[in-house]
Amino acid sequence: MRRIHLTVEYDGTNYAGWQRQSNALAVQQVIEEALARLTGERVVLHGASRTDAGVHALGQCAHFDTDSRIPGEKFSYAVNTMLPPDIRIRHSQEVPEGFHARFSARGKRYRYLFYDAPHAGALNRLTHAHSIYPLDDGRMRREARTLLGTHDFAAFAASGSVVRDTVRTLWRADVTRNGNDVMLIVEGNGFLYNMVRIIAGTLRDIGSGKLESGALARAIDTGNRLDLGVTAPAHGLTLMEVFYTLPDTCGIPVPPKEAKP
Repeated sequence: MRRIHLTVEYDGTNYAGWQRQSNALAVQQVIEEALARLTGERVVLHGASRTDAGVHALGQCAHFDTDSRIPGEKFSYAVNTMLPPDIRIRHSQEVPEGFHARFSARGKRYRYLFYDAPHAGALNRLTHAHSIYPLDDGRMRREARTLLGTHDFAAFAASGSVVRDTVRTLWRADVTRNGNDVMLIVEGNGFLYNMVRIIAGTLRDIGSGKLESGALARAIDTGNRLDLGVTAPAHGLTLMEVFYTLPDTCGIPVPPKEAKP
């Protein structure tokens, strides 16, 4: 068996998230069915991140095992002819057997986009969360910096999360503006369920004056979800990249981690 790694881009608008479900169409199912038609095999795709319904990706990563003789770099070309236009394989390659898209990952980068204007946009309605109130991006930027480092982010997990260890490390949390677009970029070694959307929603409330500065730091100290703002809508979020070697700028040592089967 050969192991093939895929880098996947998708518009999550029409899907119930990444992970295959019994009662709704997911991105994983669509790609698995295309790979099955291509190889004549039953294909199980392992993704790096279980993005929610409506969330997009430019750099989702996944792997599968196959007996097919198709060269690793050719899978992207072949599979893309069988996929709908809102899902694309950006890159494919053969990887060592010990590689695992999820368990070999060292970190992730997410982007969240706001559009602050009196009226919602027409062309960006599926990728930006609208804010009718002007956002103070400088205030948001200063607040976001309090997230940097290693903290217990228990307050930043949505209800229903079953993760026991809520300590995560963030090495990047930036807010920038380009016209009416306000962009949040976060990078870290892992994220809790809805963590980025909770951060984004809180920053929006701080930027619009609904919340006082210091809310993020208070929530880290208290572990209380009520210290934070609302969860931002899913469609503003995009998984940009999965890191398998840490960025040189993060400066955070991570010990080698064995890939799980």
